[in-house]
Parts: sequence; structure tokens; C-alpha cells
Amino acid sequence: MSTIQKIAAGLWKRIQKAHRSCLVYVTNHIIAGLISRRMRLFWYRYVMRFQLGQGTSVLPDFRISEPGNLVVGDHSVINNSCRFDNREPISIGNNVSVSYGSMLLTRGHNIDDPSFGTCGAGIRIDDYAWICANAVILPGVTIGKGAVVLTGSVVTKDVSPFAVVGGNPAQFIRERGRDLQYELNWNPRVPFFG
Repeated sequence: MSTIQKIAAGLWKRIQKAHRSCLVYVTNHIIAGLISRRMRLFWYRYVMRFQLGQGTSVLPDFRISEPGNLVVGDHSVINNSCRFDNREPISIGNNVSVSYGSMLLTRGHNIDDPSFGTCGAGIRIDDYAWICANAVILPGVTIGKGAVVLTGSVVTKDVSPFAVVGGNPAQFIRERGRDLQYELNWNPRVPFFG
């Protein structure tokens, strides 16, 4: 590869990185504050390339880290002030409720690496799970079908289907009923909110 080709390739990478950074900034500081639900969903689907299912709602003040890397099923709700570090893939099933202020973190620093590099893994949340307010889900965790993560919990390892967990680190508390048939339909009184 010639010197000019190397310079051009390096410049192209910097342009792409700047473009991604601008998209994330606009998404987190302008789009996330829009009152219009339709405008937010349009931006998330067609500009940020998130795969959002039918009947899914993303409420205001939702913050992300990257374009792409987010798949959400049908009739799921991502509530106000949630933070998703989607540098690694995040997959959320159908009829999942992610409550106010919850954080899904897919990457972190390796404290044993002399250069303090990052490492991480994706997060999967299966159908009918409920992530209660201000919960934190760490890299590589799978939340099973119908599981509940209680308020303020920090989940460091996989949660079995229909398990209710809580605490820091989250521990098993009890089983949840298995006959779940509801469909989440966020239907605010004022149609453009939510």
C-alpha cells in the first residue's frame, strides 16, 4: 500500500469516526429530548439503524453509545432515562419492560491490562422480562424469559427464566409465575408523548 493510500485510509477512518460521534451526540442531546414519539422512533429506526419491533416504545432521555447493535422485539418499552452502552450487541425480546434509569453496559475496562484496554460482551433479555428502575446489567449477561430484576440491582451473571433477582450483586429471591400472556402497549393519554 502506497503512502497516499495509507493517508487516505487513515483520513477515511477519522471521517467515519467523526460521523458516528456526531450521530450519537445528536441522538443523545436532541432526538432523545423530542416530545414526538413518532419522530424519535423514525430517527432510531432509519438513522441509527436500531431494529425496533411493532408496538415498541422508547421514551425520552434514552442514551446510547453507537449506531446499530440494538434489536428490540414487539411491544417492549424502554422507559425514561435509560442508558444503553451498545458498543456490543444488545438484544431485547417481546413484551419486555426496561424501567426508568436502567443501564445496560456491554463494555468496561480491563483493570489487569497495563494499557487499561476495554473488553466486553453483548447482553440478551428474553421475552416478558422486567428490568425494574435503576437496575444495572453488566456485559455478557442473559436475562431469561419472564425474569424480574428488582429496583437498583446489579446483575453480574445470567438470570434463569422466571427468576426474581435483587441486590448488589443480584441474587435469586424467588420464582415468578410462568403463565405470562400480557402484551405491553404503551398508550399515553397524549398521543405524541412516550
